[in-house]
Formats: sequence, structure tokens, C-alpha cells
Amino acid sequence: MEPSSPESRLAITDAMLSRMPERLRGWVEWALSRWPGRILERVTAGSVRLELFDRSMTIAAQLFTSVFPILIAIASLTAGSAKQVDDVIEMPPATQQVLDDAVQGQSTTTFGLVGLFIVLASATSLSRALTRAFAAIWGLPRPKSRLVFAWRWVAVVLALAISLVFVGQLLEIANGLEPPDLWRVVVSVGGDLVVALFVPWLLLAGAVRPRNLLCGALLFGVVMLFVRPATGVFLPRALDESAQRYGSIGVAFTYLAWLYCISFIFLACSILGQAITTDEGRVGEWIRGGRPAVGKQTPQPDQTDAPG
Repeated sequence: MEPSSPESRLAITDAMLSRMPERLRGWVEWALSRWPGRILERVTAGSVRLELFDRSMTIAAQLFTSVFPILIAIASLTAGSAKQVDDVIEMPPATQQVLDDAVQGQSTTTFGLVGLFIVLASATSLSRALTRAFAAIWGLPRPKSRLVFAWRWVAVVLALAISLVFVGQLLEIANGLEPPDLWRVVVSVGGDLVVALFVPWLLLAGAVRPRNLLCGALLFGVVMLFVRPATGVFLPRALDESAQRYGSIGVAFTYLAWLYCISFIFLACSILGQAITTDEGRVGEWIRGGRPAVGKQTPQPDQTDAPG
């Protein structure tokens, strides 16, 4: 019996209800029969199945070792400085100076080869971790890793890194348009939605339709609409304080904490989106278009060469 199957969820729910007092049990059964209760049950089961807190830390650490080197490589290979990296990740002045000296001290050819090696090595761990996470969220078989699918891993990591740069540049352009607040909302939600939709679709090799992934991607875009301004206020302060107290290691830990929050939000929105989409009620059926959330004839993750 699959851990994500309705039978498994019902068995777990029945076991929990059997331990409750009779009065409380009746109220909980009534609540679980309604849409909010069903969604809460699915989200709870999905979070336990995914091990949300542990998985978020794993992905945060791999984001740190995968995406940041790509941003540094972009800074070295394009403009010859680390200004682009500073614009994206808000480095403290002291750390920015160290990065400038390191990048300027490397030739384009040498740094490009080293950067390419880091990208390929890091992409493997990050993308495979994300694939396992999305497979667990959608109740798919454990994916098999094969070198023939390495292009997916690299494409995802490049997409994550490039999106950080492009979304930031688009937000600057949006400030010059009228009305600026509306365009900033469109750019912020649209950029995050595209990334949150593209990453699981590519890694799962089309096993889940984009329509079914749309709910979780939209939730992530809306949540990040509020998280992004807060990040712009608190992250630079936290980085400056960490740099003054603990030096570069403090900056690294601060970035890890920030990436943990982003990873947690990303996975939590995916779980909630999956719960809403797979619900048997009218909302879930409308989102799915009357079709199953995961088709029986769809390819398994990492077992086909082309998505969709």
C-alpha cells in the first residue's frame, strides 16, 4: 500500500481517531469530511511523507553549493567583476571585496573550466534531491538516476541561477513603468511561478501535467510576493551583523538560514498545491480538468528522455 494512497491516509487517520476522546473524535471526523479538513489531512500526510523540515535543510545546503558558484561564474565570464552577484545576493562590503579580488585574480579560461566542473558536480546532487522531493510529494515511484538525464539536472540549476538575475533586472525595469507597484507584482509572481512550474515538470519528466503543478507554483509566487520585500529589509542587516561578528563563516550560515526558509516555502507550497489539486472535491476536479492528477500511462521520473 503506497504511503500516499487514500487507503494509507485513511488507515493513519483511523488510527489517530481511535486514540481520541469520543466527543473530540466526532468533531474531528466532521471537520475532516469538509474541504478544509481534507486539505489539512493531505498536507499533514504529505509533510510527514516528505520529511519537510529535514528535506528543506538538505536542499538549502545544496542550493548554496550549486547556485552560488554559477552566479560567481556568470560574474567572472561576463563583466569580469562580482557586481552581478552582489546585486542578487546582497553581499556585505567586506565579503564583496574578497569576491572581487578572487574573481579578478582568475583568468576567464581557468575560472570557466573550474566553474563548469562545479556546476556539473553540484547540479547532480541538487537536482536529484529535488527530483526525490517532488516524487515523494506526488506519490511517484522512487526515481532512478541515470547519466543520460544529466542534462535535466544542469538545466534546472542553470534555470534557478539565471532566474535570480533576470527577475532582479525585470523588477528594476518594472520600477520605471506605470503603475510601478502593479508591474512589480506581475514580474515577481510571474517569475516565481514560471520557475516553480518548470523545475518539477522537467525533473519529473512530464509525469505530472503542468496544469496540476500550476496550483503549487501560483501559491509559491504569491507567498514570495510578501517574502521578497521582507528579505530585502532583513537579509542585508543580518549579513552585515554576521560579517562583523563572525566573518565569512557567519555570512555563509546566514545565507544557509535564508535558503532554508526559501526551500521550506517552496516545498510547503508544492505540498499544499498537490493537496488541493488531488482533492476529490469540486475544486480539485476543476483544477485537474476531470483527469487524474498523475496519469497511469505517464512515464516515471528519470526513465524517459523527453518531458511530457
